[in-house]
Amino acid sequence: MLLTFFSYALIIYILLSWFPNARESSFGQILAKICEPYLEPFRRIIPPLGMIDISPLIAIIALNLAIGGLEQLFQLIIRMV
Repeated sequence: MLLTFFSYALIIYILLSWFPNARESSFGQILAKICEPYLEPFRRIIPPLGMIDISPLIAIIALNLAIGGLEQLFQLIIRMV
């Protein structure tokens, strides 16, 4: 459930880039402290395509795959017990 909330935080943080000075607000700075450490490795690996940065999209896909994998793992453990 925590990873799902983190996924929502990432989406909100990405959407803040569409609004002028939204990331400089106190809410934007809090989200930056939470989201930037996760997004930074993706930004180093995946270069922007012109003016579009697709690394946050790849980061969200990776996070959703991790969430799905953890759910499968927990279901497997529950079946074994």
